[in-house]
Amino acid sequence: MTKPPPPLPDLSKLTSPQKDELIVRLWETLAAIEGSGNASGAETAAGGRDNAKAPVSTDELRARIRRTPPSRRAQAPFTNAARFGGGFDFLESKILLVLLAVIGLGFLADSGAGWYQHRLLGQREKAVLELRNAAFSGLYAELIRVAYEPDGKSYRATLNMQNSNPEVPLYVMLVPARVFVQVGMIWRELPSNAQGESSASVVKLDGGRQYSVVFQADVKDWAELIPGYMHIRIQSDMLISRSSVPKDDIVERNNRFYVYLKPEGSDDAEIKRRSNFPGMPPVFIPMPPH
Repeated sequence: MTKPPPPLPDLSKLTSPQKDELIVRLWETLAAIEGSGNASGAETAAGGRDNAKAPVSTDELRARIRRTPPSRRAQAPFTNAARFGGGFDFLESKILLVLLAVIGLGFLADSGAGWYQHRLLGQREKAVLELRNAAFSGLYAELIRVAYEPDGKSYRATLNMQNSNPEVPLYVMLVPARVFVQVGMIWRELPSNAQGESSASVVKLDGGRQYSVVFQADVKDWAELIPGYMHIRIQSDMLISRSSVPKDDIVERNNRFYVYLKPEGSDDAEIKRRSNFPGMPPVFIPMPPH
């Protein structure tokens, strides 16, 4: 029985010198096989010996191996490794680092701008809420009285506004007050003229201020909700701010005061008889807001 061939060496575990020596041995084996051919082959080789080249010696073969550059196949894995994972050398590029820095600064600036805008919005909402609270809860407006004027045909309505926190002043612009009388189911505006503080453009309110409006109520067919009295509405609108020169920090407040008003020249005895007043019928009777 023929012996099995020896196992092939593991080329991946051989060093470069071992690989060179393997090549030399293979060449020697091939030369020996070619030298032990048949007779015809030997004769042919002898006949052509004059023209054939002299055989290459083992030393010359080793010299050629040393002069031959490394195989491209052996260099390919190293090249690929350097290209795809060799220490992340691509991160040493200055252009790439600058680009990454610019992108990072862009994200940082965008995040900072968003935070700043959110903070400003929160402060603005807080300021608006505080101003609205001061305008509607900290500022009181009331109708004090309505009296006849000396001319015998006009009325003067006196109003008062009060800042409950004098240490934090409010700046109030009073829109000229208007007066209406109910005729049937509608409100008809009466001729009126604002007086006192309402004639100023802006009032610094750090305490209490009074202002008034003079109006005439010479109308016919007014609605008589209670015997002998007209139904009157006095409207005083305000623009309120924390600043004397406001920008967008303004709150509008509309004040409505309703009264029953006795016409001038009325018969007090007839009103007493119809309404059962215990004394002299007053000039006006205040009503709750409605």
